[in-house]
Order: sequence, then C-alpha cells, then structure tokens
Amino acid sequence: MTQPSEVKSSEPIFNVPPVVVATVAVLVLIHAVRTLALSEAADDRLVLALAFIPARYSTDPLVSGLFPGGFGADLWTFFSYAVLHADLMHIGLNLAWLIPFGTALARRFGAWRYVAFMLVTAAAGAFAHLLGNPGSQAPMIGASAAISGAMAAAMRFMFQRNGPLDSWRHRNAPMPEAYRVPAVPLLTTLRDPRFLLFLAVWMGLNALFGFGTLSFGEAGQQIAWQAHIGGFVAGLLFFAAFDPAPPQAQADAEPSA
Repeated sequence: MTQPSEVKSSEPIFNVPPVVVATVAVLVLIHAVRTLALSEAADDRLVLALAFIPARYSTDPLVSGLFPGGFGADLWTFFSYAVLHADLMHIGLNLAWLIPFGTALARRFGAWRYVAFMLVTAAAGAFAHLLGNPGSQAPMIGASAAISGAMAAAMRFMFQRNGPLDSWRHRNAPMPEAYRVPAVPLLTTLRDPRFLLFLAVWMGLNALFGFGTLSFGEAGQQIAWQAHIGGFVAGLLFFAAFDPAPPQAQADAEPSA
C-alpha cells in the first residue's frame, strides 16, 4: 500500500500554472505570426505600432509624428512592446526566465494579480527606458522588463522559511501553503545575503550587456538595461500592493487558533 508520504514526494515539483502557459503561448504565437505570416514591410509596420519608442514623446512634432498610432500608441506601447521579440534567441531566453519566476509569482498572486503585476512592471520598464534614452528612435521590444519585475517579486517570498525553496530543499513538492508564507518587509529582503548575491549576479549580467561587453542575437542586439532595472525596482516596490498574503508582521500579530 502506498504511504501518504510517498504520494506527496511523487507530486510534480514544477507544474506551470495555466496563466503562465497562456503567457508563453501568446508570446510564441505572436512571434510565429510575425515570422511566418507577415511580409517584412508588414512586420516593420507592426513593430513601429507596438514597440516602445522614446522619440514618440519628443517635443518636436516632426519627430514624434514619424511613428504610427498617434495618441493611442503613446499609451498602449508602454505595454505592447513586451509581446514582441527580435528573434528565437531573444524569445527563448525570456521564456527560460519567465517560466520559473512567472510560475512562482502566479502561484502566489493568482491569475489576475499576476497579469496586472506584469503589466505594471512592463510599464515601469518602459518609463525607465524613456528616462535613460530620451529622443531615441530605436524601437524597444521584449518581455524582459516585466520578467525582471517577476524575479524581484519572487525574491520577496522564495527564501522564506517553509517557502518554495525550503520545500524543494527538503525534497518535498511545494504545496500551495509554501507560496502563501508571509513576506518579510522590503528592508529585510534588501539585507538578505541570498538576495544580495542574486542581485549582484543579475546586475552584473545587465552591466555586461548594457556596456556592450556581451551581445545576443544574429545582429548583436543591445540589451535595454534601463528597462530591466525599472521593471526590477518596480517588482520590489509594488510587490506588497499585489500580494494577497498578509505581511509577516501582521501574520505574527494574529492569534493562533
């Protein structure tokens, strides 16, 4: 007879939530349509309409008027740029980060909070890119800023005692309760050596790409590192506004049953 502990240990550790599967499907489908169904001219028009281009916000009407979409595009491109990718390597790298960190975030937030959070961090990344590249006519595309936000948000609870990483370390399948552990305050996270190590590696990679030491893709596209930082900072700061679990201080104050 199978023991309960054996059933628990045989549960899948990595089961991607439907909303993350849907995110992956949308990104892959859009890239497939662009690659396989659109002509080069049509794809260029699509990119200009959906990509985030800082020059749209130029005070010179001759410059800002070069791009299609008008006032509507001034708004929607803060989000729509995230669904476009340059090539297979670009989308592949983003999906490799999205699946684990998006899974952790969706398990904690639920589908609608996850979607709203990803949109907010995408917009924050676009805003940071605008501040760092005023007047640039180069289109920015890719979901990296939103994924950076998901990474930052996951750092707020992944290291918690009885959290997801604790469950994996003890070779138990992470249960729903592991994704509901109260998050420590932001200042506590910023002092955690594990978070600081993750941040150092993440910042180092962005610096290497940002300063041109490393490049990726067939044409050696440059990384929009300001957008990554904007999304990451937004993920840290806005996590508490989306988190359905009570913060640690509140949870500690609640009387036990």
